[in-house]
Amino acid sequence: MLFADGSSINRTPMFSGMNYAFWKIRMKIFMESIAFGIWEAVVDGPLVPMQVIKDETVKKPRSEWSEIERKKAQYDSIAKNIITSVLTMDEFFIISQYNSANEMWEVTKDVKRSRNHSFIQEYELFKMQPEETIADVQKRFTHIVNHLTALGKDFDKEELNIRY
Repeated sequence: MLFADGSSINRTPMFSGMNYAFWKIRMKIFMESIAFGIWEAVVDGPLVPMQVIKDETVKKPRSEWSEIERKKAQYDSIAKNIITSVLTMDEFFIISQYNSANEMWEVTKDVKRSRNHSFIQEYELFKMQPEETIADVQKRFTHIVNHLTALGKDFDKEELNIRY
């Protein structure tokens, strides 16, 4: 099951670790449906209101932010909330140390890339284990190939037949 939550306009698309490209599109649409600025915070980073003092650009104190600046700055918090609510506990702890939605999003890409490398290595080193039945081998091989396919790897049927 790729997404345990189904398709809903009210619930965030949960990330199961598979089919990152599909999940990313759904997340973008979900965030933009709330407010375009939320996805912009993910892509561009948080808004930090600035001001010029004596020809130097510095952060504006929060007490001086306009209502528009407060709203735009809050988009990052909303995006972080959405991102952290759609991950497993393990993935949450990987990204929870980051301060912006942009940083968290970049790390989710790294998690996907790391998973991909792990499954590629499993695939390349695949062989029958002692005490493993043919059914167990087939199940394990199918599991690896399905995960790699979900992560975007294409396989030639002949290659799969040779490997298996």
